[in-house]
Amino acid sequence: MIKLLFFGRLGDFSENIELNIKCTEIEVTPNKVRSLLSEDNANLGKELAAAQVLVAVNKVIVGWSHPINDGDELAFLPPVTGG
Repeated sequence: MIKLLFFGRLGDFSENIELNIKCTEIEVTPNKVRSLLSEDNANLGKELAAAQVLVAVNKVIVGWSHPINDGDELAFLPPVTGG
């Protein structure tokens, strides 16, 4: 299982701030997970495709092609705003 976390407004689009998914693909990446999520929720997919969204695997910010293993935590981080 891969634990997915959605922060900020991404949690609103996913309707959950936390999900667990089982992925049977041999090579899993944040980009692959984003594609799978987009198939089920086009609005979430659109938000995740924004250039400013960052991803973290096991609390370390990584690129969209970083490998994910069973038991990992994948967090989607929206753009930071404020002043």
